[in-house]
Amino acid sequence: MLNLYIRYFDQEVVVCNFEDALDFLESIDIELDKFLVDDLYNYYTSTMPYPKRYKTHHRNYFIVIKTTASTLTEFKENASKGPQSPIQSEKESQAAFFSREQMGWYEVSVTFKRVVTNLDTGKCSYQDEEFVARLKGISIKDCYDRVIDYLKQREDIDERSQFPSIRNRNFICEYLGTELQDMP
Repeated sequence: MLNLYIRYFDQEVVVCNFEDALDFLESIDIELDKFLVDDLYNYYTSTMPYPKRYKTHHRNYFIVIKTTASTLTEFKENASKGPQSPIQSEKESQAAFFSREQMGWYEVSVTFKRVVTNLDTGKCSYQDEEFVARLKGISIKDCYDRVIDYLKQREDIDERSQFPSIRNRNFICEYLGTELQDMP
């Protein structure tokens, strides 16, 4: 089970168990009702990695953060290095997947929001438009960058058009093989 970092204004502590957390809160005159104790215990035993804050008075809160640090100094050193959440590590693995080099032919499909101007009224609106291309590339990211750059440089596409990110479902990239005759 993880430790808890608790801060109320300038008073802060890292505790290794739930009872120590309650002792700290009582020592700073936080009123511990059954709801607060139960909710704090549920947070402590849950797998939720996000910080939680509890209201004590009209505009006063205390914050609780799960941590692997066992001391306040260790917690502050880890905080200065930046958070390492499961979401962040998932993004890093996605980035590695998109950047993995595999030279060959790819088919790329991008559905983007194209700005279209109504000639009668002069008003602009967004319209979904699909662009499909086959190109030789070294990775999915390389293909994404080249296709988006190409679309942005086209004179017939308004610069206000919106393009999906590489992780969006409106960007699809399929590896076709190394030779042109391998393609369907």
